[in-house]
Amino acid sequence: MTVPDRNVADLVRASAHRGPKHVALVDVTTANSCTWEEFDAFVDREAHRLVDAGLTPGDRVVVRLPTGLAFCVAVFGALRAGGVVVPTGPGQPARELQRIVADSGARLLVGDGGGTDAEVLPAPEPVPGDPFPAIGSGEDVAVLGYTSGTSGVPRGAMLSHRALLANVEQCAALRPAPVAAGDRVLLALPLFHVYGLGPGLLQVAGAGATAVLLERFDADAALTAIREHRVTALVGVPPMYRAVLAQPAERLREDLATVRLFTSGAAPLPAGVLDGLRQVVGLPVYEGYGLTETGPVLTSTLVGGLAKPGSVGRALPGVEVRLVDTDGRPLDPDEDEPGTGLVAARGANLFSGYWPDGAHGPDAAGWFRTGDVGYLDEDGDLHLVDRAGDLIIVNGFNVYPHEVEQVVAELPGVAEAAAVGVPDDRTGEAVKVVVVLGEGADLTEDAVKEHCAARLAKFKVPAEVEFAHALPHSPTGKLARARLRLPLAP
Repeated sequence: MTVPDRNVADLVRASAHRGPKHVALVDVTTANSCTWEEFDAFVDREAHRLVDAGLTPGDRVVVRLPTGLAFCVAVFGALRAGGVVVPTGPGQPARELQRIVADSGARLLVGDGGGTDAEVLPAPEPVPGDPFPAIGSGEDVAVLGYTSGTSGVPRGAMLSHRALLANVEQCAALRPAPVAAGDRVLLALPLFHVYGLGPGLLQVAGAGATAVLLERFDADAALTAIREHRVTALVGVPPMYRAVLAQPAERLREDLATVRLFTSGAAPLPAGVLDGLRQVVGLPVYEGYGLTETGPVLTSTLVGGLAKPGSVGRALPGVEVRLVDTDGRPLDPDEDEPGTGLVAARGANLFSGYWPDGAHGPDAAGWFRTGDVGYLDEDGDLHLVDRAGDLIIVNGFNVYPHEVEQVVAELPGVAEAAAVGVPDDRTGEAVKVVVVLGEGADLTEDAVKEHCAARLAKFKVPAEVEFAHALPHSPTGKLARARLRLPLAP
């Protein structure tokens, strides 16, 4: 797959040329909307504004705005002006924002400055400007995406124009395409996260479709927006689908009548949610997998055309995925016992290494080890087991948290469960499980341990069981395991 040497903001200009009067964005929160021709002109004005504020090619621009029209204008404006976008959450703690601004060396911040050293500009206004020729393309860094930090302090992954455009084309090559020109796509994800930005906003811009933007997800508001704006595709995460499925079935059948495609990513989708939506509305949820460093999508169940519970599908066109051992050697199905391995990927969508010097990027042959552990089933579909860094080692034996969590979830009344490793003087580590109960459910620590003991090897049985009202998650629904390794507050 050949990736054109373009600027990511060229996606907007191309859509403005193909369908100038086609609606580009509908901002549900502010009730604003614009066509692709209008949006392209807004982006031009923002590029001029940033240059007037002192932006030079390669300068980092922090965009700290909620999902909405202003965020979209700010991002594409910075890209068109040759800037490197550093997207951050509007609710991000000031201390973390200051660390990102300092680490990235950002000169400008669009949105709420939060007491940083960067020059702060207010959110852009939707006003047209004179044409601005795009600066930067190809291997120039377009986005500095700070990882969620599951294996340590968050680091900035350098995503080039090449990488982001490649992933747009790789996703668009799927059949059926996740986003087509006639689609109206609900984007209730945080667009500052690479999942909302790439498969969400950039995919819509590449197809010239219509994005229906919700500042924050709420099941009632989302269903209302889907019905009123005749949404045809949802880009979601598991907590969104769980919340939707909790609504009355009759309402779901009515409000989701126009939807043709559900997609999910960022975290595993429980089989019960997938089956539940299929039963209520007759549509599967197609799952994908990727990470910030891969621009982000690597695999999708859309490739094989089957929404298979527990699977994240096969590699996108133009992407290679394989399993390797801890030394990076590929597992040989003819020589190695079938089982789990570290997931490695190669493709034009991969990042250029971590900021600022490109360290720890793809190797000389183009392969990058994701840090995830998985296995391939008989159809060649990938199943993720866990993050390598989340592995629990008890007396030298590997315990994958997901396996323990699945067993605990079998218990009636368990809404959610998470397993983590905690220090143990005798075994090195021990398994701790944090359980969230459904309304009215009653369960004891002993009952959880007895259930696990009957179904798991002794070293996998939880030594500790704690109950909580909720589990901590990232904005895209990824479980924040590190916080669970600490004792819960009374």
